[in-house]
Amino acid sequence: MILQVQPAKRLQGRITIPASKSHTIRAVLIAALAEGTSVLRRPLVSEDTRAVINACRALGARINEFDDRLEITGFGAAPARPRATLDMLNSGTSTNLTLGVLAALGVPAEITGDASLQSRPVQALTDCLQNLGCTVSFNGREGSPPLAISGRMKGGSVALDASKSSQYVSSLLIACPLAPRQTEIIVENPSELPYIDMTCSWLDEQKIRCTREGYTRFIVPGGQRYRAFEKTIPADWSSAAFPLCAAALTDSDVYLDGLDLQDVQGDKAIVDYLQQMGAGISETPEGIRVRGGSLKGCRLDINATPDALPCLAVMGCCAEGRTMLTNVAQARVKETDRIAVMAQELAKMGARVTELPDGLVLDASPLKGTHLHGHHDHRVVMALAIAGLRAADTTTIDTAEAVAVTYPSFVASMQQLGANIKTL
Repeated sequence: MILQVQPAKRLQGRITIPASKSHTIRAVLIAALAEGTSVLRRPLVSEDTRAVINACRALGARINEFDDRLEITGFGAAPARPRATLDMLNSGTSTNLTLGVLAALGVPAEITGDASLQSRPVQALTDCLQNLGCTVSFNGREGSPPLAISGRMKGGSVALDASKSSQYVSSLLIACPLAPRQTEIIVENPSELPYIDMTCSWLDEQKIRCTREGYTRFIVPGGQRYRAFEKTIPADWSSAAFPLCAAALTDSDVYLDGLDLQDVQGDKAIVDYLQQMGAGISETPEGIRVRGGSLKGCRLDINATPDALPCLAVMGCCAEGRTMLTNVAQARVKETDRIAVMAQELAKMGARVTELPDGLVLDASPLKGTHLHGHHDHRVVMALAIAGLRAADTTTIDTAEAVAVTYPSFVASMQQLGANIKTL
């Protein structure tokens, strides 16, 4: 699918932001691990969450889907053995968290995914799972899916390098309460800290015992269990970043519904980032209000929010002066090397952009429309679409079907705000 975008001077109106991918994946897994029936209200149903839903069904969870909710009857302590390889599609979060669950349950399984997933590293996590009692073998590229896992974690002490992903920490935190013995997790180079906080908030809601020393040491007693629950899934700040940036880049007045500034999601920091650049963003009774205006470049440490890099790179091209995005080397091991990919594609539009080992330097540049490659990466496609709103002439972006990974209604949302964007 190809997106075609025409420049826009003004966006106006109101849209509702879809539910959080990160919350939804954690909710589905925890509901599947519980005994009884859980109700997830207004979850995100997208390709990424479909991956974890399919995996939990293969393990024996009964999942009924309705327009506004999922009803999940968990398998508790009696999971099934999957009859086929678990295809995790493009979802790194689903892959990493499911690996921990398989290890905790002692369920032998094979895991695979698309070409992008097969390039993403998991060895830091699988080394820990093996040290805790499991066996993992790689069936292709060493350290990445496809792989096979067997055996059950027993507990113990492990050291984990989390520099490439916080998902490894979250995987262990969700899995280790189910081990028969206590587990000590020593985390080296913790990154993406708000996602660890999100997982800990789910454990707190479940009354799972876990003590921590910041982000570097966790003690998780074994022999615990998860309980059925009902919860409305919060809206996704990672997805909200794109309409937020679109409105800030244009002479706009836009309201976004469903967002909660009190939620644990780290990507709500996009509000602070954009305010530092001069965007008018405020919390009102009617929703988050965004008003466009003149923007100024600044230096942003985005280690905690790597998913914000693609859209902030576009902002940097359109802000007066220089913008530096730093301390986000882990963005190179997402669906794509997002640092390299954004530099490459924005340069095609005439941007003055320089790669750093851990980020990007962007100087104010007039953008011109051209044909761009979306690299099958949902956040890259959406960021380039936002860039097209400020470019001279038409912008087209291929592999645009990737937006279905997290924001299936992205095009419709942007059209609702008045953007001249359509699929070809």
